[in-house]
Formats: sequence, structure tokens, C-alpha cells
Amino acid sequence: MEEKVNFTIVGIFVLVLSAGFIGGVLWFSSGKSHLKIYDVYQTYMSESVSGLNLNAPVRYHGVEVGRVQKIALAPGNTEQVQLTLDIERGTPVKVDTVAILQTQGLTGLAFLDLAGGSRDSPPLKKLANEKYPVIKTGRSLITRLDSAVTDLLKNLNQTSENFNALMDKDNQRKVKNTLTDIETLSHTLAARSATIDATLANASRTMESTARLANELPLLAQRVQRSADSFDRMTNELARAGSNANSTLNSTQQFTNETLPEVQQLVVELRSLTGSLQHFSDDLEKNPSILLYGKPAAQRGPGE
Repeated sequence: MEEKVNFTIVGIFVLVLSAGFIGGVLWFSSGKSHLKIYDVYQTYMSESVSGLNLNAPVRYHGVEVGRVQKIALAPGNTEQVQLTLDIERGTPVKVDTVAILQTQGLTGLAFLDLAGGSRDSPPLKKLANEKYPVIKTGRSLITRLDSAVTDLLKNLNQTSENFNALMDKDNQRKVKNTLTDIETLSHTLAARSATIDATLANASRTMESTARLANELPLLAQRVQRSADSFDRMTNELARAGSNANSTLNSTQQFTNETLPEVQQLVVELRSLTGSLQHFSDDLEKNPSILLYGKPAAQRGPGE
């Protein structure tokens, strides 16, 4: 006799087998097949965790090392968000490691990035009053940009208020008058541009003449010096001639007594003139403008 098949039992068996197959696939895809061991950590965020979902990745310097297990408000402090993390055992979570909320690309999906953790820093351990070790947090890029933009707008607003306070009606009138004076001065200079050009040209020629005179004055001083030396030699010769003819020529004695002092005085004056010309040449070489403006007044000494 042919046996009857119970299709209900067969259907239940197929459903159980399918569920087991799907569960196995999910198990393998979640990484449990690798028998990884996870340690539980916690961290507290003072900023919004919008975009961060359960099972969001936890990365250490960009390498995925765990996932977000739980997201909840911190007990006793509604200004913070408590995040419970599953992190692979062996991940170097140190005392100075910080958790920073990051955004992935343009999708807006958030994840936690662990940064810091120097080589000599000790591993992070839980304290006596804590259930799990607590990782410090750092400000995200969005939070830092928001703070920077807020400070910038605040400074701009303060600058605008200061400018408005400075530019009252009285100061505005003064600025307007100043601009009017500048415009008048510009028109005046433009109208007299030809005269200004001629004055500059004359000043240039005067400076050239001064430079040539400064170059010629040393030669003139040398010539005067040579003339003085010649007069000096002539005086000496006349003195010697007068001394030799003193006994025989009374007229020569009279010439020597009356003329030689005047010649000697002339030589002295020529020497003085030579010194003055030399001094003037040095001053002119140092400051050619004294021909136009005269010699500057001497500075007074202490107590004068």
C-alpha cells in the first residue's frame, strides 16, 4: 500500500532549514566565523551624534576595529550621549586615545575614529566606579568649523558696531570735508603741472651746476695755495735782498721796511682765503644743498 506524505511536516522542515541557512549566512557575514573577541568600551559625546547609527564602524587611524553597540543619553546628564563600543581585543586603546565623530564622504554616514595613543602611553583600563573603560572624546570637524564660523561672525558684528560708533555724523562730515580738500588739491596740482615740471627742471640744473662747482673748488683752492706759496717765496727773497743791501742802499731799506709787512700780510690773508675755500669745498661736497638753503644752524650744546 502506498504511504501518504505529510506535506505540513515537509513544509516546516523546509522553513527551518531555510532559516538556518539564512542565519548561517548572516553569521558568516558578520565576522563571527573568525571567532574574534571584542572588548567593550564607552565614550561620552557632548555634541550631536546625528547620522551615527547602531553597528556604525569604529576605526583606528582609518582601520575598522569595531562597531557601535549602543547609543543612549548619558545617565544623569542629558547634555551628553553615551556610546557603547565593541572593539577588537588587541587594538591599542591607550590612556591618551580620543574618539572623534567623523562623516564619511558625501553620504553623511557617521562613524567613530580613534586617534592619538602614543607608543609610551599605558593601556586604557576601567576605573573602580565605571562599568567599562571610558575613552576620551575630541571635537569633530563640523563642531570646530561651527565654532570658528560663530567666532568670525561675532568678530564681524563687533567690528561693524565699532565702525558705526566711530562714523557718527560729526566724523562723517569731517571725512567728507577731507575728501573735498583732497579733490581740490588734486585739481590744483593738475592745473599747475607745467609750473611744477619747470621748477623740477630748474632744480635739476641747479644741482648739476652745484656739482660742477663742487668739483672745481678744490682746483681753485690749489691754485690759490700755489699763489700764496709763490708770494711767500718772493717775500723771503726780498727779505734776503734787503738784508744784503742794507749797508749800501738806504732807499732799499726804506722799501723793505714799508713794503715787506704789507706783502707778508697779503700772504697771510691768501693763506686764510685758501683755508676758507678748502673748508667750503668740503662742506659743499658733503651737502650740495647749502648753495640753495644756506648752511644749517649749528646744534646747541648742553646748557646753551
